Amino acid sequence: MIDSIVNITLLSLLAILAFAIIRMRSLFAVIMLFAGFSFISAGLFVAMDAADVAFTEAAVGAGISTILMLATLALTYAPEVHKKEKLPGHKPWLPLAVVLITGGMLIYGTSDIPAFGDPNAPAQQHVAPYYLEKSLSETGVPNVVTAVLASYRGFDTLGEVTVIFTAGIAVLLLIGGRRKKTKNETTEGVNET
Repeated sequence: MIDSIVNITLLSLLAILAFAIIRMRSLFAVIMLFAGFSFISAGLFVAMDAADVAFTEAAVGAGISTILMLATLALTYAPEVHKKEKLPGHKPWLPLAVVLITGGMLIYGTSDIPAFGDPNAPAQQHVAPYYLEKSLSETGVPNVVTAVLASYRGFDTLGEVTVIFTAGIAVLLLIGGRRKKTKNETTEGVNET
């Protein structure tokens, strides 16, 4: 019972934050709401016993993504813009229709999915019993999740980490590229020589 209350509360908070993000025009406020959304999502993953996914969501979604967006906002600050998003000149009916149709198809597609945690689900009958029985003897790691991520799927995890690292370096290169010298910096260099 308490699990259902926690899940409904977290899902309600996510819906409220999503609606607030859509309605907000201040870019700083949107970034902060996105950080809150990621943090609440991490809490929802913890409630679903997916601690590894929760940790990734908290680190990447609420952590580094927020820092990168704030850095981008700080580097692109223009006082005349006042950091506000421009209102669209038209009503976005076509994008809304695409989102509603896609969402409806996704919801329809979930009608065949087995119940959450169902021990007779195909995912629980395929490789899970093998991992539970053999992971300790084959890998020497007592935690099954760690054994799967670090040993059985080690190359996959290495690939994911490489992709995240490369994306982070690319973002840092884009943000930290050559900046234009201001008028004061140019004249200071001339005066010193």
